[in-house]
Order: sequence, then structure tokens, then C-alpha cells
Amino acid sequence: MLTIDIPERETLKLKYLVLDFNGTLAKDGNLLSGVEERLNALSEKLEIHILTADTFGTGEKACRNIKGHVQVLKQGKGVNQKLKFIERLGLQNTVAVGNGTNDTLMLKNAALGIAVLGPEGASVQALLAADVVVKDICEGLDLLLHPVRLIATLRL
Repeated sequence: MLTIDIPERETLKLKYLVLDFNGTLAKDGNLLSGVEERLNALSEKLEIHILTADTFGTGEKACRNIKGHVQVLKQGKGVNQKLKFIERLGLQNTVAVGNGTNDTLMLKNAALGIAVLGPEGASVQALLAADVVVKDICEGLDLLLHPVRLIATLRL
């Protein structure tokens, strides 16, 4: 568990890290540099879940060395599938990370939503739904590895 006490706000008690794959962790189906190491470090405190429509058919292979679970979504509205996934885990204990319109409900409803401006950009809807916006995935994961940075961003 990762506990983050944000002054003048709620204390986050995070158990799960749920991430979008393409556009967030990967570019063109290939995992971005630095992601695997950071996720494996975070797996000591958070249960890692990677959600993907697997557009390029590389999701499971690209994530094989990450200490986490890869969930390939069914055809259809990914936005609803991602929300239902984090609801099953528990919204109040989940941090969600994504960049696309299909990540919007997940970002908005998780205890903490982090939108990533990665190599594919980010949808305006994702940016508006998130609590924090970062310029790349490594910066987003570093906020969780070094939560004082997150506290500085979210305190009132």
C-alpha cells in the first residue's frame, strides 16, 4: 500500500495502479524506456494492472517482464470496461494513468487520476478528468515513487 497524506485534503490509501498501455506506457506497441524499471519498483507497494485494447498485438509480450497483470479488453467501448475494472478493485484505493478519451471515466473516478502527455498526445477529455497532468509516463510514475512531489502538486 502507498499512503499519501495531502495537507488540507484526503489521505490517499492506494493499493492498485491501473494503466493504459498504448499511448501511455508504449508508443506504436513498444514499451517506452524507463517504464519497466519504474513499474517493477512500484510493484513493491502497489498491485499493477495494465489495460489494453492491444491495437498492435504486442501488449502481453511487451509487458512480460513487468511484475503485474495485463488485461486485454474486449471489442467495444473501452471507456466503460476500464471504469468497471477499477470499480471492481475499489475506486478509493486506485490510481489510474492514461492519455486517451477511453481513459476518461477511469481517470475521473479513481482516487487519483494521472493524465500523460505522451508521444501520442492526450485527449482534452482525459486532461480535464485527471487530478494531475504530466509530460511523460516516467514523470507520472516518479510522482508515485517520490510522493512528496505529488503532495506539492495537490495540496490546497
